[in-house]
Amino acid sequence: MNFNLPVLAPSILAADFSRLGDQISECTDHGIQWIHCDIMDGHFVPNISFGPGMVKTVRSLTPEAFLDVHLMMENPDLFIDDFADAGADLISVHYETCPHLHRTIQNIKENGCMTGVVINPATSVDLLVPILVDVDLVLIMTVNPGFGGQAFIESSYDKIVQLTALRDQLQLSFLIEVDGGVGTKNAKKLVSKGVDVLVAGSSVFKADNIPNAITTLEKAARSGSNTVA
Repeated sequence: MNFNLPVLAPSILAADFSRLGDQISECTDHGIQWIHCDIMDGHFVPNISFGPGMVKTVRSLTPEAFLDVHLMMENPDLFIDDFADAGADLISVHYETCPHLHRTIQNIKENGCMTGVVINPATSVDLLVPILVDVDLVLIMTVNPGFGGQAFIESSYDKIVQLTALRDQLQLSFLIEVDGGVGTKNAKKLVSKGVDVLVAGSSVFKADNIPNAITTLEKAARSGSNTVA
C-alpha cells in the first residue's frame, strides 16, 4: 500500500470509548489514514486494553482506514488469526515475547497482513538485524509500554538514527514507527531522524479540538521531512 509519509496514526487507547465512533470520524474526516490499536494483556505489560472484538468494531466504524494493530502480549501466535479476521491490516509483535520470531512473522504473512516487529526502550536495535528483511515495519517504543500519557525517552533518537542507518545499509524499505510521548514538540525532530509513522494517543484524543490537534501535529511532522538529521 502507498501512503503519504510521514503518517500520523492516532491510538484509540487514548480515545473516549463512549464516543469512539465520533472521535474516529473526526480523525478520518481530517485526513487520517491510519488508526493504531494497542492490545495489552496484563502480563507482558501492566495493563489490559481490549481484544479482537474492539478491532472488529473499529473496522466497522472506518472500513477504509488502515488498521495498525500492536500486540503487547505474551504468546501472540495464539491470537494472530483472530486479529487478522477482525480486520487488521498490519500486525506488530514484540521481539521480547517471540522466541521463534521468524515463525511468528510468517504466521502474520500467511494471514494476509503486513508485518511489524517492536522493541522496548531497553532492547537493542542490533538484535533486529536477522528479521529486518522479513518485516514491513519496525516500531520503536519511545516509552515503556503499558500506559498512555508517558514522557518521551530522549535516548530513543539514537535508536532511530541507528535503525535508519541499518535500513540504508541493507537497502531495505521497511517503515520506521515510534509510539509513546509523541507530540508537537518532537514530531519534527522524529521525522528528521527517519521516522515514517508517528503514533499519537493523548496528543490527539485528549486535545480540546481533535481536528486542530491533527493539523498541528501533521504540520510539525511534515516540517521534519525537509530537515537534515
